[in-house]
Amino acid sequence: MMKTKTVFLKGLAAIIATGTILATPLAAEEVTLRGVSCFPIGAPPGVPFENLVTEINEKGKGIVQIDLLGGAPAIGSPFQVVERMAQGAYDIAGCPEAFFGNIIPEAPALRLQEKTFAELRENGAIDYFQEISNKKNVQFVGRHHDDGAFNLFLAEGKAIDKADLTGLNLRVSPVYTAFFKALGASVQRSSMPEVYTLMESGAVDGYGWSVRGISPSWYPVTKYRVEPGVYRASIHTVANMTKWNALSDEARAVINDVVIGWENKMEGTSDYAKQLDAEMLKVFEENGIETITLEGEEADKWVSMARETAWDEFIEQNPETGPKLKELFTAAQ
Repeated sequence: MMKTKTVFLKGLAAIIATGTILATPLAAEEVTLRGVSCFPIGAPPGVPFENLVTEINEKGKGIVQIDLLGGAPAIGSPFQVVERMAQGAYDIAGCPEAFFGNIIPEAPALRLQEKTFAELRENGAIDYFQEISNKKNVQFVGRHHDDGAFNLFLAEGKAIDKADLTGLNLRVSPVYTAFFKALGASVQRSSMPEVYTLMESGAVDGYGWSVRGISPSWYPVTKYRVEPGVYRASIHTVANMTKWNALSDEARAVINDVVIGWENKMEGTSDYAKQLDAEMLKVFEENGIETITLEGEEADKWVSMARETAWDEFIEQNPETGPKLKELFTAAQ
């Protein structure tokens, strides 16, 4: 009888212990995402994403980590990074919209924004863009960096004094191709590492680039910067939607908090953004890069031509979604 009772008590203890284990929530296993950049690792426009990854990894210990595998062009064409990510080759990426317009034709709306990202989230613009992105298996997480407006940079002897680019051959990306061509320039595309060689050899007379993202290696071949700037050189965090949806709420919260924290910090009117601009202008001055400021009617023509050519091209390419995106992303004219 005593033996039977002992066996019974041992069995009961085992059941209770098992029940206790089953009742205790299992700790979520840390998830590692495969991250990539649309820029060379260490290049000025790529550094913000690298810093973002570092911050996410610090705050996401035990929850989510990002293994930064590399950047374009070492991992392939920057124009294929987000497309390959959507197909499952990577999980998360840091890229400007100029490099994922091939998979999401509506992406240029992100550079044509005339409202703050806080306003775009409030008025439904980001939600609408998210619907469009999700159809391509891309999750738009947020804008983690703003490199400022785009400027035209010119070689020595190529100064302009009006909104006329006739006779100039300029290196372009899709961002400002229509704009420069409308003002009379001839254009050619190239990768970022080729800009210095093209300028140094005289193959091109200038290039368009974001005011905060210019590579220091280009300073020696650059003499002028043209104001006013146009559009916004935003760099965004995007993710494979399938992978994003499979993350725990806690993991998504870590990433969202870091990305949107930087999104708010980078607004053009913030003290931080103003400080970055002041530092960049000082660098230009120290490196002999002069500022050409178009004024009056010429400035108005420059800005209006940039806006009109961009939106005309955008709506022509996106007749169904374009008008609504323009309404949501721009200020009343």
